[in-house]
Amino acid sequence: MKVTSVVFAGAAAQPGAYPKLPHPEIAFAGRSNVGKSSLINRLLDRQIARTSATPGRTRQLNFFVVNQNLTFVDLPGYGYAQVSKQERGQWQHLVEDYLIHSENLRGVIIIVDIRRGPEDEELALCEFFVYHQLPFLIVATKCDKLKRGQLQQQHKALTAQLGDYPLLLFSAHDGSGKAELWQAVLAFASDEERG
Repeated sequence: MKVTSVVFAGAAAQPGAYPKLPHPEIAFAGRSNVGKSSLINRLLDRQIARTSATPGRTRQLNFFVVNQNLTFVDLPGYGYAQVSKQERGQWQHLVEDYLIHSENLRGVIIIVDIRRGPEDEELALCEFFVYHQLPFLIVATKCDKLKRGQLQQQHKALTAQLGDYPLLLFSAHDGSGKAELWQAVLAFASDEERG
């Protein structure tokens, strides 16, 4: 997939205040510090999503129009962010509202660290998507941090843990898994509108 243009199309910090865009939307969700911004930047071949040493910097939904026909939605990270319970609750309400009510949302990429795998929050997200009949893909990042034998072992363990949930391995560092992830993104985007 050749990315020719990426335009920041707006942000939403309140439920319902989403930019009105005509394109299919793909959302990216992940715990703070799993490498969500690095994954988005690697997919787009440019520094768009802000990476930070401080987890939880994304506090709103950020919308990026790709090639004038697809929108990436960067959701706030969760888990490690040093924020109050009240603010975390606001984020959760914002994200759930978007996920349930967006007419253009076609699929969600759930990002996990290959070394930790999915935790309770990621598994709850999967159940949420199954309940709302929303396609999703779990992407295990930072695969370059493991040796080949460790990677194979961890992949096997994650596959057993996730059962039927779809899983893809990815590295923002060396780009492995990028072509397969684009394939999945474009397959989501080509789906018909949500009922």
